[in-house]
Amino acid sequence: MHDFYYMLVVKPSGHLELFSDFLVDLLPVGFEETDEGFIIRSEESLETVSWGIEQFAEALQRATGEVIDVEMTMTKEKNDDWIAQYQQSITPVEIDPFYIHPTWEDPKEGMLNIAIDPALAFGTGHHPTTASCLRAVAKYVREGNEVMDVGCGSGILAMAALRKGAIVDACDTDPLSVENALANAEQNNLSYRRIWEGPVNDTQEKYDVIIANIVADVLVFIASDLKKRLKEEGVVVLSGIMDKYEDKVLRAYKAFDLTERIVENEWVTLVMTKKEMDK
Repeated sequence: MHDFYYMLVVKPSGHLELFSDFLVDLLPVGFEETDEGFIIRSEESLETVSWGIEQFAEALQRATGEVIDVEMTMTKEKNDDWIAQYQQSITPVEIDPFYIHPTWEDPKEGMLNIAIDPALAFGTGHHPTTASCLRAVAKYVREGNEVMDVGCGSGILAMAALRKGAIVDACDTDPLSVENALANAEQNNLSYRRIWEGPVNDTQEKYDVIIANIVADVLVFIASDLKKRLKEEGVVVLSGIMDKYEDKVLRAYKAFDLTERIVENEWVTLVMTKKEMDK
């Protein structure tokens, strides 16, 4: 172990979810998510990573037409086993009936336990969109339901549905996400019916519940695909939506009735069912 390591604190002015997705693709190691942004630690220099984040922010600014500032601070820290310190900072998440905990913490009796390590996964229940989706899974997924997790990431929502006794398929266009979702399921002694790298329209199955925790633009793009894959009286859970983009998503899903709206900070999760005329 080196005597020192580098720590890069990143605070974007907006679009934290998109920055998180970018860092997942960019970094060979895990990173810590905070309320304001991200903390990246490495024994190698992070100058190139810093430059890459600046370039991404500029590209995102051009694409959105918004002013996007990124405050970055890089320091050189004494290496007092920062991995152990990081582990101590990660707290379990309890969203009844689920208990999401890192592998170094004990499961909780009487809860549906899911063990998942932050350094190895993209979703651990701490982000408001994941937490809202877990509440929706708790309420709307029943034993024996056929469930689809679109853009599964770490597989946390798919595993929550499996813990409730559902039959679960999952997909993600990122091969690393599929790999992590498989590893996390195996760690929890859970099995998907099917998981694949690619879009949701790579299946012809129909589902009682479809969960899509992605971003607003992608939700708009796949609206017709989700409608085709939903059973009669099925439920779709849409998340990853910043409140300012909610109307855009609602317009794309006008063939659905809004069943429930779950709000945490600036993030919105929509639970929707098909309108009567579409049944």
